[in-house]
Amino acid sequence: MAPEPDSNPIKEDEDDDNVAPSHHPSAPSDELFSISTTVDPSYIISLIRKLLPRDVKNDHDSDGVDACNASNQGLKTNHMKESVVSPCEDEMLNSSHDKIETMDTLDGFDELARQEKTGEVSCSRFEDSSISVREKAWEEYGCILWDLAASRIHAEFMVQNLMLEVLLASLIVSQSTRVTEISLGILGNLVCHEIPMKQIASTDKLIEIVVDQLFLDDTPCLCEACRLLTLGLQGSECVIWAKALQSEHNLCRVIWVAENTLNPQLLEKSIGLLLAILESQQEVVSILLPTLMNLGLSSLLINLLTFEMSKLASERIPERYSILDLILRTIEALSVLDDYSQDICSNKEVFRLVSDLVRLPDKVEVANSCITAAVLIANILIDAADLASEISQDLPFLEGLLDIFPFASDDPEARSALWSIMARLLVQVQESEISSSSLQQYVSVLVSKSDLIEDDLLDHQLDDSNENNVSSITSAAKQNARTTALRGIFNILNQWTTSKDCDMKNNLMGADHDNGENVERLLNCCRKYTEISSGLGLCLPKSA
Repeated sequence: MAPEPDSNPIKEDEDDDNVAPSHHPSAPSDELFSISTTVDPSYIISLIRKLLPRDVKNDHDSDGVDACNASNQGLKTNHMKESVVSPCEDEMLNSSHDKIETMDTLDGFDELARQEKTGEVSCSRFEDSSISVREKAWEEYGCILWDLAASRIHAEFMVQNLMLEVLLASLIVSQSTRVTEISLGILGNLVCHEIPMKQIASTDKLIEIVVDQLFLDDTPCLCEACRLLTLGLQGSECVIWAKALQSEHNLCRVIWVAENTLNPQLLEKSIGLLLAILESQQEVVSILLPTLMNLGLSSLLINLLTFEMSKLASERIPERYSILDLILRTIEALSVLDDYSQDICSNKEVFRLVSDLVRLPDKVEVANSCITAAVLIANILIDAADLASEISQDLPFLEGLLDIFPFASDDPEARSALWSIMARLLVQVQESEISSSSLQQYVSVLVSKSDLIEDDLLDHQLDDSNENNVSSITSAAKQNARTTALRGIFNILNQWTTSKDCDMKNNLMGADHDNGENVERLLNCCRKYTEISSGLGLCLPKSA
């Protein structure tokens, strides 16, 4: 029987770096760990051993350590120092078996009756008395490793000590969805670090086994599987992950899960996986996207957007805001791919939905979604310029567009998209015959939002000065769109100020002369900015 623990497995004294607590399996006498951490390396190895599937269980090993105590011991960590891990080559699992042998991790001794008699209090997560003590302990040890794998130092140490082989064996033999979820979760944290990521990609059959988990019917397992695949496709080994996922059978399952799940978290994870595919390297897109499009990806995204917009219109549910934004980001990513953009840009339902989002009066809670919607509209108008005429007379849309500027203050691309839409919209206004009443309404909207326009122009001047006049086609195009929009604003305001219809001006200003001052201030602001951007050759006339 293993002796009772007489010391904390978390090192409290740096002088004891190479001394393992008595209740941990002893390391080889010549084993010196070169790892800068407050967690005893031998403790990490002992946790990995406890996850081993085996044919024969030794009733006298350390598996009987109370699960809750293990959790407390493993989680009492201090601040972890970041340094390179370089353990000796023989710092591997020192198991009593030469090979990792398999057994059902649900087997084990049963102490439930004794715990009920003695009144011992178990961790709250173990309320289901049908689960064996063996699985409870496995869950606690696995959760500790899951947390530790978030650290690069610990993650690298784990993969050097057969963590991946142990997790692969667990995924193959486990009949417990909780064990599968934890195994995928540990892998999800490991793949966030470069060295473990490469080790995962080079471990035979591991990624294929992960992909197989997509066909489970357990929501937590599916969430972790989608998360892991997403991280894999975002990393340097993304092509390997894409090839493991590329069969129509696998991709059809991803589409099916996103289309049919009622769980908000799983929907978010599955859409996140689709977004990761679209934003990955070109080779990944070439491998996966053609099949996804044949399976109805664009229709799926439009249907999901329609549903989320209907939910937003009927009730505000905070947990769905991130889902709406992910759907919009995925549609936006698809809209910039040359071979597939027409599926989005030619769809008037998409344009209607995102325009409705821009018109939304209260944008604070869904600000990110409104920004993404504006970027998507700008992309659509590039391929479908005729749609600009449909919104040129839409004053609530213009007002909603201007309301987005403050939310996009830290996003140059989004601000550029907003100015691009403004330019296209106001060009349409100038080219059309505008009545006196319509002109008054445009001026009223622009004046009411003049502070937002001026603040954004000031930010743009600061951004331009920070670029040190570095010229590029992209920056020139952005400035041109902004200047075109300012010219449209100037012309509308100037047309109003030079109008001989005094009644129209009086109707706008009434007894409040501040409106008239705001018009002049906005005119001067437009003129000043375009003079700063004189490299574009634009010279606005002075107002009367």
